[in-house]
Amino acid sequence: MTTHRYGETGSIPFRTGRFFNIGTNWYFATREAIDQGPFPNRKEAEFALTRYIENCRTVEKVWN
Repeated sequence: MTTHRYGETGSIPFRTGRFFNIGTNWYFATREAIDQGPFPNRKEAEFALTRYIENCRTVEKVWN
């Protein structure tokens, strides 16, 4: 990614993609540095990431 995110200024930090594959299996990386997977394809990994984020938001609401 070579653009600023909303509200960012200054140098753009190094960023990597969230999705990656090892062989035919797909994974996604989290901010907590816990890779999730394997999934049979990228589309399934993207769907799982959506569910993961929704779950994180639900847990955050419960704790706040």
